[in-house]
Amino acid sequence: MDLTEAIHSRRAVRAYTQASIDTATIRKLIDAAIQAPSAVNTQPWSFTVIQGPALLARISRESKEIVLRDPPRGLPAGHFREVLSDPKFDIFYGAPTLIVISSVRDDHWAVVNCSLAAQNLMLAARGEGLGTCWIGFAEGWLRTEGARRALDLPQSYLPVAPIIVGRPISFPDPVPRNEPVIHWIASQ
Repeated sequence: MDLTEAIHSRRAVRAYTQASIDTATIRKLIDAAIQAPSAVNTQPWSFTVIQGPALLARISRESKEIVLRDPPRGLPAGHFREVLSDPKFDIFYGAPTLIVISSVRDDHWAVVNCSLAAQNLMLAARGEGLGTCWIGFAEGWLRTEGARRALDLPQSYLPVAPIIVGRPISFPDPVPRNEPVIHWIASQ
């Protein structure tokens, strides 16, 4: 798959098979992620790969509790409260792998650097025929001490991007894109 096709066909996948993702493929995705630019070329990434179903289930359960207790600003509360209250709802949609991208330093550029790496990882996964989704519901959990212990993250690290990876049951159809707002400035 060429890059343009990967960019245009990458979607947030929310339905996965149970097929595991092998270590070599995960390493290939991480190698793509670290090719991202970073502020002052600091390359401040750390990758935590979680593949155990018990830990994924625990993270899902605890994440839902946190979001229900303290919903993120702007979240339409009614619909999500019902979904997150369902004990059968898995915020990871059955994906066998969660990759948490953290910054090894909590500085001004941490979120930007990790987000650039996350986009590279997601595009590389699409090129491999895999699906991905950034799981915003897990972000509150990642800021807890329990998360730091479970993921063995040092206090100086800032977990930023919880990305699920797996073999999709199907890829979602393209979503129409709005016409971009473009301001052309020409100097004379």
